Amino acid sequence: MVDSAAVLGVLSVYVAGVVIPGPNFVAVAHKAASATRVEALAVVAGIVLVNLFWASCAILGVGIVFAAFPWLAFAVKVAGAAYLLWFGGRLIFKASRGKHQQTVQAANGSLRQAFVQGFATNIANPKSVAFFAAVFSSAAPPNETIDTFLAMLGMVFVVASSWYGFVALTLSQAHIASAYRRSKAWVDRVCGGVIIALGVRQLLR
Repeated sequence: MVDSAAVLGVLSVYVAGVVIPGPNFVAVAHKAASATRVEALAVVAGIVLVNLFWASCAILGVGIVFAAFPWLAFAVKVAGAAYLLWFGGRLIFKASRGKHQQTVQAANGSLRQAFVQGFATNIANPKSVAFFAAVFSSAAPPNETIDTFLAMLGMVFVVASSWYGFVALTLSQAHIASAYRRSKAWVDRVCGGVIIALGVRQLLR
């Protein structure tokens, strides 16, 4: 039997955590404006898969592992920050290579690369597992049934897919993509700077 109170309790906090802009939002927004709609949705798929993974880990008590082995949590934190710094720096570097490089990324992109980008952006953010651990540990019953477990995962899938899918579909509109292409270099620099700032903040916290 599904514990609806626990599921709704997680939902109320999870929605707020998803819609707050972070590395995932920037990755989806940038891909939506710079590539094809399908590639943007592939990024969303990668992000959603990691959210399901972190949610499962949180429900199963992975937070206890990080508490018992703080060095492991630190290693994940540093690795995640390094990825964000690399990702942001790459955007800025590519933005400075000249207008002849400023073509729609779909020409050289692929769905697999887009999926991996979404997956890596989310898995590299240790705050994701911290968020899930906090949310699910406070709202999930200590001995939840399999039905409640699946209901929580279903909620995570629906909320994450709906929000990031909305961002991808909205920012991949033709007029938005056209505006992006006209200001690609500056937009890439801003996105890169935001991602680098998130990486630095992750290291300092």
